[in-house]
Amino acid sequence: MTGPQNRAGSALHAPEVLHTRTGTPYLARPGVLVLAQTSFDPTALSPFVEAFPGLASVLEDPVSLAAGAGLCKTAGQLCYMSFGARRTANADAARYFANILRSGHGSVLEHACYTLLVYGISRSVTHEIVRHRAGFAFSQVSQRYVTAQVLRFVERPEFQSDPELHAAFEQRIDRVSAEYRRLQEALSALQRAGADRLAAEAATDRRKRIQQAARALLPNEAEAPMIVTGNVRAWRHFIEMRASEHADIEIRGLAHTVLVCLRELEPLLFSDYVERRLADGSTAVHTETPKV
Repeated sequence: MTGPQNRAGSALHAPEVLHTRTGTPYLARPGVLVLAQTSFDPTALSPFVEAFPGLASVLEDPVSLAAGAGLCKTAGQLCYMSFGARRTANADAARYFANILRSGHGSVLEHACYTLLVYGISRSVTHEIVRHRAGFAFSQVSQRYVTAQVLRFVERPEFQSDPELHAAFEQRIDRVSAEYRRLQEALSALQRAGADRLAAEAATDRRKRIQQAARALLPNEAEAPMIVTGNVRAWRHFIEMRASEHADIEIRGLAHTVLVCLRELEPLLFSDYVERRLADGSTAVHTETPKV
């Protein structure tokens, strides 16, 4: 059983790649793509529940839930062996999860996991993302292997609405991109000339020696895409911390987009969030049941 698919091509989830007049690519909004999610087969419970009188009725529930909600609800009901006729039926799952959130019984939310590709985010934002450790796994682009051919940048929201700041941003990334290419070429020439500190036997290692030196000039505005896997409890904490009005405006945009994606997949697990438009044009998120 799977939830609804991420809407391919949505301007919200997959932002447009922009270019300066000289062709330097950059993004002005974060992209979030759902790569993987929890699957759940309630019929797999049958060998267990059928051994107990009256518990097999859980298998006859006519209402199907999204995979994550179904798994988390089952995990919660196992705690009380609540699989019989008097259990909370799937039709009342919204009430069930509202009680879970109010009681703070968040451990059952750790069973459902979602893997997202997040991009159009700067290196400064990823430094904050990786501080979220519990319940998360990260794989991030390595600047030791990134060449100029795949180098992109991220424009902060504050620059986008001001013509002077926007023009300065485009000029800056044009300059950095050109300098990055020239530095790679200069390092390659030194390596071919036999420079000791750039020497390596394998071709991969030779490229890495060049890239790890060239990345020294890349700014925090360089794009740093990541694949992030987190369970529901971890994602909720991320949203509450990073979509807060007190968070950095760039990461707030990412956290709000993450919420929109996950709420599409699992409305029962993320429906308690309230969005509020701030004076700076961004969206802050709040819930009455934080730190579940």
